[in-house]
Amino acid sequence: MKLTDPALDRLATAKRLLLDPYDLDEAKLQGALATIFEHRADYADLYFQYTRSESFSLEEGIVKSGSFDIEQGVGVRAVVGDKTAFAYSDDLSPDALMEAARSARAIARAGGGRIKVAARLAPGAHPVLYGANDPVASLEAADKVRLLERLERSARARDARVKQVMASLGAEYDVVLIARSDGLLAADVRPLVRLSLTVIAEDNRRREQGFSGGGGRVDLSYFTDERLRQYAQVAVDMALTNLRARPAPAGVMTVVLGPGWPGILLHEAVGHGLEGDFNRKGSSAFSGRIGKRVASKGVTVIDDGTIADRRGSLNVDDEGNPTERTVLIEDGILRGYMQDSLNARLMKAPLTGNARRESFAHLPMPRMTNTYMLGGEHDPQEIIRSVERGIYATNFGGGQVDITNGKFVFSMAEAYLIENGRVTAPVKGATLIGNGPDALTRVTMIGNDMALDPGIGTCGKDGQSVPVGVGQPTLRIEGLTVGGTG
Repeated sequence: MKLTDPALDRLATAKRLLLDPYDLDEAKLQGALATIFEHRADYADLYFQYTRSESFSLEEGIVKSGSFDIEQGVGVRAVVGDKTAFAYSDDLSPDALMEAARSARAIARAGGGRIKVAARLAPGAHPVLYGANDPVASLEAADKVRLLERLERSARARDARVKQVMASLGAEYDVVLIARSDGLLAADVRPLVRLSLTVIAEDNRRREQGFSGGGGRVDLSYFTDERLRQYAQVAVDMALTNLRARPAPAGVMTVVLGPGWPGILLHEAVGHGLEGDFNRKGSSAFSGRIGKRVASKGVTVIDDGTIADRRGSLNVDDEGNPTERTVLIEDGILRGYMQDSLNARLMKAPLTGNARRESFAHLPMPRMTNTYMLGGEHDPQEIIRSVERGIYATNFGGGQVDITNGKFVFSMAEAYLIENGRVTAPVKGATLIGNGPDALTRVTMIGNDMALDPGIGTCGKDGQSVPVGVGQPTLRIEGLTVGGTG
């Protein structure tokens, strides 16, 4: 392996930040793992993390708040069967590491264990998905403030009815190192930036809002003036559209979902149900259905952690395994689930590189990365023209999903009536009510315009939040329930 191998470069960075300052080396990591295996365990790992983050927020024309944080620590995990013991510490000294290892081994059965502690580097053959630059240091603080001010000016300049602009800018530099009981040693350096914009427009005493933003695993040079203008246009246009929106109708009708961010419905209503832990426990609506038809023909759903610079992508997951492009549903047939090592082993299924955790203080679990539906053969305008009466939803707000049965409720942040094959009046107050697995069987037309979201997604599960991506083409879905106000 050449010294220029990116995997070695990432490992060197992780050692410099997480091991060297605390007199830790590979021998001491192996010693901590060996301590766990003084009792009988199936598997153990150490997850070291260093995170530096910064954020600024603007409101009423001035930057009102800013923050800078550094967090670091180690999580120690021991696994026996389907049980897990976990301890963590924000002290990275050798004594603290050994104490956490002794705490984690408490669940292990008495008796001698088996462990391979000879370190081996994680394979570096998989593509490098993003750079290793520190986005926090990619702009001076004054330039970050000016970036937000330019965004605000761009939004206000678009229309005199814009009365309030709120924006936030965040950057994160995350370095992780994973040492496993099978001898693997892996590291990753993960940049992440996000810019969010909300505008409030007022006309005839009516106030409405619009929002936009984006980001990814890049540095702050990503936010060019052109990109700022695009964010301002999207947010202001949404607010102005909502100013003239009429009350949404209610009833069962055809719904057309726009491309890109509306894939959040796919993520919530379907994606979580395809995570391995829910299916191992039998609590998902998709449990036991591999090889069976779960969606209309033409519906192919992918989880892909290998897309360059995307918010949900990872060079390696939080167990040190390379992320993958996993086909979940192929032409309507369920092909597999997203797996971490624990659930893959217990289900006798292949690993998919989907182990994720919020931080060193959390256990990993199977989670989505970038989840999307592939495009089809229909022109989006053809799909619109095919609908006599329905709703066209181009943006979503919040929502709720019950994983056990797939039922969902989502609010539409921007939506329009479709009448006689034409998009007509915008509507306000519309909600989408349905069942995720059932909705997949009601897809009748799939557009050729698949798009990913702009890089704003955050997913919550069991109290943990991680960055994700979503996407889809324009879709026609029959017989969904629309909750309205008119």
